[in-house]
Order: sequence, then C-alpha cells, then structure tokens
Amino acid sequence: MSATQIASGASLQASLQQGAQALGIELDEKQQQQLLAYLSLLAKWNRTYNLTSIREPAQMMTHHLLDSLAVVPAFAAADNVLDVGAGGGLPGMILAIWASKARPAMRVSMIDTVHKKTAFLTQAKAELGLAGVSIHTARIEQLQVAQKFDVITSRAFAELADFINWSQHLLADDGQFIALKGVQPDQEIARLPAGWQVTEIRPVSVPGLDAERHLIFIKRR
Repeated sequence: MSATQIASGASLQASLQQGAQALGIELDEKQQQQLLAYLSLLAKWNRTYNLTSIREPAQMMTHHLLDSLAVVPAFAAADNVLDVGAGGGLPGMILAIWASKARPAMRVSMIDTVHKKTAFLTQAKAELGLAGVSIHTARIEQLQVAQKFDVITSRAFAELADFINWSQHLLADDGQFIALKGVQPDQEIARLPAGWQVTEIRPVSVPGLDAERHLIFIKRR
C-alpha cells in the first residue's frame, strides 16, 4: 500500500468517526472497519460496473455512507427491513453493518432488478460477514416472502405512489414505509394512493453535506 493510500484511508476513517459522532451513532472498531471495507469495495466495483456516478472515495463517504448512516435512528425499532432498488446497498448495507452490533436480531433484505448490483451486494455480504442479510434479484412486484416486512425503505428509487403500489403486498399490516428523499416531496405526498397517509416528515442533517434530506414515514390509514 502506498503512502498516498494510507493517508487517504486515515482521512476516510477520520471522516467516518467525526460523522458518526456528529450523528450520535456509536460504532465500534469492527463496524468502522466494515464500513470502510464496504466503501473500498464499492469504489473498486464501481470502476467496472458503474454502481454509482460518484467516483471519489471522500465524496462517497459523505454522499453515500454518512448519508445512509444519518437515517439509521429511524430504524432503531425495526426487526425485518426491505431495501427496494438497493443499488449499491444504500441504505441497506449501512443499516446491516450498524445492526450487526446494535440490533443483532434485525434482518435486512435488499432487492434490485440489475444483476450486477445484486452480485456486488452478495460479494459485500460475504466479505463483510453479514449473516442477517438477504439479497434478491427480481422486480419488487414479483417478490414473495414467507414473512412480511415491518419496514420497507428506499433511497431515490421511485415516486412515493409507485413505491407503495409496487411493494405494499410485502408490508406487514402494522408496518410502515420509510422513504429517503432530498427536498420535501409535497407533490408526491399529494398523489399518495388511497388508504395511505404520511405519519411523519423528518428532516435529516448529514455531516459534511450541504443538501436537504427528508425521511417520509407512511402507514395504512
């Protein structure tokens, strides 16, 4: 490893530690190493498979890793989570790494239609030793599971109405959707399907990122 790579790794670790501290999220040494290993893996695969348009690791740290870490508190009571349109594993992989220590019983499933993305997720799951993770390559409308999810989430996946219509068959009766959005999507909220309501809109602040972020919580009426 070159001196530049070592310096870069130390800088990323410092960004992660400072970011987690600012968010009030406790990460032990193992979790920090897993998150950094995930970031390294994402950057490596991205060179071949174009998993994300962001290519600079320092930018990936704020725009992807800390962006996903910032929403973790919203899932503190979840037991069985599905990340729809998981792509490179955001927020699913970040949530799974956090839960491995904080909520060991939590199960995190991720689904995407693109095989190269789920191949990456499968590789990341294996390399990071994440036992409570399941990966699905399928259209969300066609997925069937033995146990429904108490939380279904997505990050920049689709309009809220489509997100609900396509995946509501997988949500437990008392479950909720948690959608990760940028600016508050008032027009999308106005177009929610009948029988669904927004129960909370929570602004999220991401360390080092000067952009609006909101969590939209949706339940059956």
